[in-house]
Amino acid sequence: MFCTHCLNSCSSVFLDYLNTKIYIYIHLPLCVCVCKRERERERERERERERERERERERKSRERKMGGEDSTPRKQAFPQSQMKYKFKILLLIVLTNLLTFYIFTGNNSYSNLQNPITRISQLSGGGACDSSAAALILKLNTTIDELAASRSEISQLRKQLKSSHSQTEELINELSQLNAAVERAAAASDKPTTAATKFTFDNLLSDVSDEAKFAVGPHKLPLGFNPRMGSDEIYFSVGGGCLNHKEDLEKYMSYQIGGECPIDDSLSQTLMMMGCEPLPRRRCHPKSPANYVEPNPLPKSLWATPPDTSIIWDPYTCKNYTCLTNRRKTPGIYDCKDCFELDGREKTRWLYDNGGLDYGIDQVLEMKPRGTIRIGLDIGGGSGSFAARMRERNVTIVTTSMNFDGPFNSFISSRGLISMHVSVSQRFPFFENTLDIVHSMHVLSNWIPDTMLEFTLYDIYRVLRPGGLFWLDRFFCYGAQLNSTYVPMFDRVGFRKLRWNTGMKVDRGLDKNEWYFSALLEKPMT
Repeated sequence: MFCTHCLNSCSSVFLDYLNTKIYIYIHLPLCVCVCKRERERERERERERERERERERERKSRERKMGGEDSTPRKQAFPQSQMKYKFKILLLIVLTNLLTFYIFTGNNSYSNLQNPITRISQLSGGGACDSSAAALILKLNTTIDELAASRSEISQLRKQLKSSHSQTEELINELSQLNAAVERAAAASDKPTTAATKFTFDNLLSDVSDEAKFAVGPHKLPLGFNPRMGSDEIYFSVGGGCLNHKEDLEKYMSYQIGGECPIDDSLSQTLMMMGCEPLPRRRCHPKSPANYVEPNPLPKSLWATPPDTSIIWDPYTCKNYTCLTNRRKTPGIYDCKDCFELDGREKTRWLYDNGGLDYGIDQVLEMKPRGTIRIGLDIGGGSGSFAARMRERNVTIVTTSMNFDGPFNSFISSRGLISMHVSVSQRFPFFENTLDIVHSMHVLSNWIPDTMLEFTLYDIYRVLRPGGLFWLDRFFCYGAQLNSTYVPMFDRVGFRKLRWNTGMKVDRGLDKNEWYFSALLEKPMT
């Protein structure tokens, strides 16, 4: 059993540590041991004092008998014993303080504690605890549980704070670079930079409608901060050129939400060619063709003209496929003028290899082990005939195309092929080292600025797997550009030349000095 003095002392220690937010495991049986020793010492001291009193009485009796001789009192043993006792108590206090200091400043301190605090389940030692001690232990265990939960929350908050701090530094760095660019541009034009020229993302979204802001601006994640994304916001992927043409962007984003989208193919392609690619998403429904019928099945669909009811003809000059196929007889310049006549020149493209500019599909496929050319990309593939020929050879080709006054993407899809409505300006939406072959005919040529073309060639190199083929079909340029610009450019990119053929374009006269070159290039294996 505990004495009242011992229990009150231990309780006081617990309460003092709790009030100062310092938690320590207190071994309560120590109080029991201290209490027993203290009582034994008290009884021993009492016996010692009794013996001292007895000796004192005997001494005084002797002095009276001796007539006052040697009356100076001797040094008492009692104070000496008391001093030893005080020294022991002082030593115990010092050792206790040193132990406490070691506990709270060592590896087990609160700031560095890695292991969870042990909960006190019961008192060990002699005797049972009274109700006040049990209540105290319950409070201590509750505090320990709350501390463990707080540590977990603090750990999560530290991670989020660290990530947010990193993101903030990146944004500040980007804004600083943008503002520095503005200052350099102002310095170049001898115009001072003012506070008005400093801009942020919010400034870029000024003067646009709410619907445009919703389609371009950031949106908060409903579940808060995402460690994988490193942010609590998400942005739509929209081309930077959209914000350079806000008036056209306003027109494109003007519609009734949930209603029918306006037929504005011409506007959308104008925005794409001006760098607004990809276009913002819209919350409206595209118009569906009237009297739509099911498409032809494969393989018949590869070389069959689809019905006119499969197309929305409103954006185009021609209103049916008959008009499109007759373009070859009509004066004027059209993109891919005879592409829609599947029984004409399209029927024989890439079937024969003349050893010059025109390569045959079978001869190209024979450059690699049989069956290793499986998937690829055709850049600016017109009506999709290259993909159709490859499909006949069990090769899947994705065809990119624009709809310049003709339903090229719809026509490709009606043939059972994969179309992608993107321009040559956009980064190819494929992961690196994935495609077996990339083909391009006429689209890549000298109309593309040199720097932009070099970026495009490097992007082709990126998506091709090691050993993949780049088939460049009839690249147009002038004679002065061939050796001075394009041959060095292709050498810089790093393709290995399997075939390289040049030929002069003579239909407009030799004095024009116009040339084609075709090439079959390979991405090195290492």
